[in-house]
Amino acid sequence: MRQIPVDTSAAMVMVAQPPAPKIANRQTGEIATDRDTGAPLMTVDVMFVMDGNAEILNLTVPETGISGELSMGTPVALTGVVARPWENEFNGQKRHGISFRAVAVTSLAAAKVG
Repeated sequence: MRQIPVDTSAAMVMVAQPPAPKIANRQTGEIATDRDTGAPLMTVDVMFVMDGNAEILNLTVPETGISGELSMGTPVALTGVVARPWENEFNGQKRHGISFRAVAVTSLAAAKVG
């Protein structure tokens, strides 16, 4: 499958929706897993701001790649982001888009001193 590396170094990124399990089968509630490692997969919506433009990206991330408290508005660093074009047909209708995957999403929020 084609993978396109995404350079996030010049972007400001923050959590739009906190991590949630990625569902593989909506009927059974089965959680999606990474094909290589078997790790459960999570989805995280992030606001990606670059050159004055903001986009909401839905990232798929292995559960092991999520670190720190990722609540709404938390600034984060993204590691190993790739874009993957996809296409499928369902009930005679063709659909296509781009999915995004990251190796890790790491909170940049300073640890609270107490």
